[in-house]
Amino acid sequence: MENKELALIYVWDAYCGWCYGFSNSLQAFHENHLELPIKVLSGGLFVGDHKQPIGAYPHIPEANKRISQLTGAEFGTSYQTMLEEGAFVMDSKASAKGFSALRSFAPERAYYLASSMQRAFYYEGKSLSDPATYREIAIAHQLDPEAVLAQFEDEASTKDAIEDFVKVQQIGVQSYPTLFLQNGDDFIGFGGGVMTTEKLEARLEMVIQELQKQKIVEPPVEMACDIDKGKC
Repeated sequence: MENKELALIYVWDAYCGWCYGFSNSLQAFHENHLELPIKVLSGGLFVGDHKQPIGAYPHIPEANKRISQLTGAEFGTSYQTMLEEGAFVMDSKASAKGFSALRSFAPERAYYLASSMQRAFYYEGKSLSDPATYREIAIAHQLDPEAVLAQFEDEASTKDAIEDFVKVQQIGVQSYPTLFLQNGDDFIGFGGGVMTTEKLEARLEMVIQELQKQKIVEPPVEMACDIDKGKC
């Protein structure tokens, strides 16, 4: 399919376990449709009064079990230790700043950078407030680590992170992860959560057929966490 007006919008939060679980399905879907650019926006799940130690959210361990059961996502030993200790503070503003810093150097790889951040936290148990985490991710993605760290500390990353939060509110997102197909000024809901790649493919086909009926797009050419602030 090739249509310059269509794009994917993915709303996530680095500390959203359901986003971590959704990542494999979304990656396969994204790679099946490279003709659709994907824009990744940070949602801001744990900010303000919700920036609390992980132990303040007793539902998380059970939610993680369910995420693993439904998606096959693996939570690493280091993360499990962090979870059991309960003292680590989840700060979505800091993680959104880190994502902004990485994204500024490779916007076309934004999804993969986001995925690396979630693996760093949920599998390796690393803080997404720690500059050292972004140094490692930058090196893994062949980005200049010093430039990424400088950007992380720059006020521009804070501003960019807040702009993401505002955009997400304007779109009206109420849960993470949420995937949209953007058609001009319209945002068509795709869902998220535990949707498989097959369900995403079926949803895309249905939406494209509906848009064709409305003569909004040309026929395709085939190519060779509940926000409720604190619940994810």
